[in-house]
Amino acid sequence: MSRPLMTAPELAEALDGHRPPRLLDCRARLGDSDAGHTLWWEAHLPGSVHLDLDRELAGPPGRGGRHPLPAREAFTATLQRLGITPELPVVVYDDMGGQLAAARAWWMLACWAGHPDVRLLDGGIKAWMGAGGEVVEGDRAAPPTSDWRPTYRDDRWCEATRLQAEGVLLVDARSRERFRGEVEPIDPVAGHIPGAVCRPSADNLTSWGRFKPPGQLAGELPEAGEVIAYCGSGVTACHTILAYAVAGRPLPRLYPGSWSEWIRDPARPVATGD
Repeated sequence: MSRPLMTAPELAEALDGHRPPRLLDCRARLGDSDAGHTLWWEAHLPGSVHLDLDRELAGPPGRGGRHPLPAREAFTATLQRLGITPELPVVVYDDMGGQLAAARAWWMLACWAGHPDVRLLDGGIKAWMGAGGEVVEGDRAAPPTSDWRPTYRDDRWCEATRLQAEGVLLVDARSRERFRGEVEPIDPVAGHIPGAVCRPSADNLTSWGRFKPPGQLAGELPEAGEVIAYCGSGVTACHTILAYAVAGRPLPRLYPGSWSEWIRDPARPVATGD
């Protein structure tokens, strides 16, 4: 796997190189499925295309949770529409330090689909603009399509039956208040999966919205023989997995259904507090 992050100056240099990367704008807002595309239309990195969280990075909500993985054929069609091939570098970005859809796109491309060169723009569009990078508005011509058919690695994620196996450490990427069950703004049940530890995705970032240095992350991230990351719906948990990649640590597996799927079965236990 390639180095998972790219700085704004590095991206500017890459865009002027002989093999410029495909730029995927992954901005999104939970609860407003059209907001991401609107933000992209109003101002985006030149040459970028919008990748939609609800329609392309997830399947229909239901028993699999609010953002289940899309069917492999559906995601393959998305990658082909975007003209992505293993030979073409890809850079994903959002405006939340990767805590929302950009990290999900990174995980789906790099970990699940096995693309060898996917990086997240550290600090996102804010870092790009802060470094003097240009943004443009409006639509652009669609990129040339591809015929890439990835070999998906379904061993990079797991189902609910694996979560309480012996030796598994669950890392919850939601806020501490949601983990403890003090608030729950989205799902109908508050709390967390018993045995999990809380590591909010925001703790992976500095106050400037950039990832902490690899050594610092390596010392902070929970460690166990097998780590599984989850969150509310399998999106911010990908930020946790990306943090392990930045730290040079073995990558956790993703539980895509996360809390929104776990609580659909009333027989599954729920814990509150620390």
